[in-house]
Amino acid sequence: MVTNRKARHDFEILETYEAGLVLRGTEVKSLREGKANFKDSYARVEGSEVWLVGCHISPYHHGTHANHDPERKRKLLLHRSEINRLMGKTLERGLTIVPLRLYFKGGRAKLEVGLARGRKLRDKRRVLREREARREMDRAVRARLRQ
Repeated sequence: MVTNRKARHDFEILETYEAGLVLRGTEVKSLREGKANFKDSYARVEGSEVWLVGCHISPYHHGTHANHDPERKRKLLLHRSEINRLMGKTLERGLTIVPLRLYFKGGRAKLEVGLARGRKLRDKRRVLREREARREMDRAVRARLRQ
């Protein structure tokens, strides 16, 4: 399983979707080894299809000359209603689609994508402050319960 931890820091996730991926054989083998990188990757709606752009899946080390291109665009498999919803939201409100995590479910590679709004620096700081305050309160409660 590969996660995009930076996405939840840089973006406010509004909705999440589970999408299948169209992959080649060596990509699947490389993903099973956890050799994927989501840095600067996003999904884009083109026509009536959704594509994952900028995701780097390292070449399979036991592959031959037929190994995959690590930076190629990959098609995401979603229901038509989900694609229409994503298309409307990204065009209308200026939201973006970011990959959150990649995992295997029943032998098939799945990608959890989130419909997200970018955070400003001040918003990131506010979220960090709130998280730290919540941790402090939890620590105080646990310390109080121990006494």
